[in-house]
Amino acid sequence: MAEVVASQASSVAEKLGDVSISEQVPSLASTPATSATHSQTKQETASSTTSEDSPLDLGANQKPTEIDSPAVPEIVPVVAEPTPAIAPEIATPQTAPETTTKDPIETTETKPSHSVHTATKPSPLYPASKFELIDRFIDDPRPLRVAVIGGGLSGVLAGVLFPTKVPNIQLTIYEKNKDFGGTWLENVYPGVRCDIPSHVYQSTFEQKTDWSDQFAPGAEIRDYWQRVATKYNVHQYALFGHRVEDLTWDKTDSAWKVTVTDLDTGETKVEIQDFVLTAIGLFNAWKLPDYPGISDYKGVLRHASHYDSTFDPTGKRVAVIGNGASGIQLVANLQKAVGHLDHYVRNRTWIASSWAPGDERSLEPQPYTPEQVTLFKSNPEAYLEFRKGLEDKYWRRFGTFFRGSVENAALRTQFTEIMRRRLAAKPELLEHILPDFSPNCRRLTPGPGYLEAIASPNVCYIRTPISHFTETGITTTDQESHPVDAVFCATGASVDALPPFSIHGPSGIDLRTLWDPASHHPESHGFPYSYLGQATPGYPNLFFIYGPHGSGPSGTVPHSVENQLTMYAKFLRKISREGIKTIAPSRSATDEFIAYSDTFFNSTVLSDHCSSWYNGAKPGGRIHGIWPGSAGHVTQVRREPRWEDWEYTYLGVEGNRFAWYFGNGWTAKEADGESDMTNYLKKPGEEVDLRDLHESWWELPGVKSGK
Repeated sequence: MAEVVASQASSVAEKLGDVSISEQVPSLASTPATSATHSQTKQETASSTTSEDSPLDLGANQKPTEIDSPAVPEIVPVVAEPTPAIAPEIATPQTAPETTTKDPIETTETKPSHSVHTATKPSPLYPASKFELIDRFIDDPRPLRVAVIGGGLSGVLAGVLFPTKVPNIQLTIYEKNKDFGGTWLENVYPGVRCDIPSHVYQSTFEQKTDWSDQFAPGAEIRDYWQRVATKYNVHQYALFGHRVEDLTWDKTDSAWKVTVTDLDTGETKVEIQDFVLTAIGLFNAWKLPDYPGISDYKGVLRHASHYDSTFDPTGKRVAVIGNGASGIQLVANLQKAVGHLDHYVRNRTWIASSWAPGDERSLEPQPYTPEQVTLFKSNPEAYLEFRKGLEDKYWRRFGTFFRGSVENAALRTQFTEIMRRRLAAKPELLEHILPDFSPNCRRLTPGPGYLEAIASPNVCYIRTPISHFTETGITTTDQESHPVDAVFCATGASVDALPPFSIHGPSGIDLRTLWDPASHHPESHGFPYSYLGQATPGYPNLFFIYGPHGSGPSGTVPHSVENQLTMYAKFLRKISREGIKTIAPSRSATDEFIAYSDTFFNSTVLSDHCSSWYNGAKPGGRIHGIWPGSAGHVTQVRREPRWEDWEYTYLGVEGNRFAWYFGNGWTAKEADGESDMTNYLKKPGEEVDLRDLHESWWELPGVKSGK
């Protein structure tokens, strides 16, 4: 047996030549115009496997789509500092580049101690080859230029997870503000805080044990996410003060042209990205209402999301328009300071005691005691038990969303009694505020202090619609004038899920035109038409983070976003490893998802006749703001992507999806005499979890364990 093994080893050694790998494998890091994957064999035409119902017309040889705007600015390729090509090992974040325009990346290729032969003379007795092998290793993924738009919670988590999970990624995070934080950076109105417990509204991997309050104020939440970004060096990927204006698909290069404006200089430029992920949040595009005469008003006029923190409300006459989450918090916190407050309300709403049993909020701070904070910091077991018990409740409330359920009926009874008790000073208000729709049709708002505030003598609760603004205040449709010193519009943001920038796909049609409920375009859907809330047909290489159908009605937002990003990391690894040029969901799969969603939502109170961001503020409108199932349900769906629901085009040889992917038939690790090809072997007696055996994407022969 020893002689046989020795003979086999000798035979393999004879097949190894003197040609160096660096001579055989060109760099894959150049831009598409010069990349080896585009030019080394002149076989870059795309082969595709697309569904017959919706073939992707990506026009590899067609001219780029024209942008309906002034002259296109200079195109600046976006690349990042070198990330070692240690695929499929975990790539660790690199040092932050100091400038916006980054130098072209030089891929750090694995340097084997032996060489391999691929250019052998073909056998005359074997069927003739249809193409030449592309000389690349299967475990050397191509670099991907990836853009994330938005630097809130989702953008920060993308900056933490993508560089670790996606080897060779070239990541850029566009953020219009000067730092990370998103809504918690922008919203500074009095009383702004999370209505979910602090220990629940944080990442699963970076736990803060010393939250000051059971329901943290906005500034503390902002500081938490900024510290996460700093710890994981996410700032190196960020372009702060840059607002995205337009995405236009380039058919020639199969990439996105991203038009961005530097808000400091006013300069506009175009950057090229292979993939774009939107992380713009659900309530980021705030806007003032368009009441007649609003521009004539001479007093302080602000949106709640653009609050003037220098404004002193003491003794003033103030108006608050809207009774969403921010309006409720504003009224409760302004009422005690102002001389008089007019509260304009269009919709009825449920005021909840809390989101989960035992998590009741008060208007006053609810600080943790020094003893509790010390325990959480010093005793990991005690803290884990505390957080698990706190967070578990948010996975258990799914039954309250179903029409006619015992759980929902119990909420109605409970909330009605709470509202009646808290409006004791003005019991007549109950009939004006109590909804005729079920709890959970709109997002619940605990609203501590709100009912007590509107029942106070210095508050006027106004249901009469606003007619117009004057120089001194507001006039209602009954022609009654209400002079005020300041007006704060808590009228929310755009809830139709339309992006605040244009997105022109291969067809040239702006995605907003197809999603806009007011659009008359013949191909318009009139709602956010998406496959599983992940992407939309006809717009390749475009993903949505926490967008349409972004999370379940139960669970937690950070956990949902982490799982969605982990799923997208699987897409990006597959794309870079397998030579996929473009990917987009099929129309048939998308139609079937929409049909399922409609059927599911029709059995829930979400389809009651109410206005909410779930339905784009249109009673009876299609539900798109939430997942059609529980938090556990969407987590399972995202764990294993349905690759068969997608349409692809490929790099490399036309008509063969494996030519670029399989390359020369080798892995770089096999050609490296120093690699551990048997790293799957464990010490005798060492416990092995068979559920995870050979499952991890980074545990392949030759790859070092750990980070």
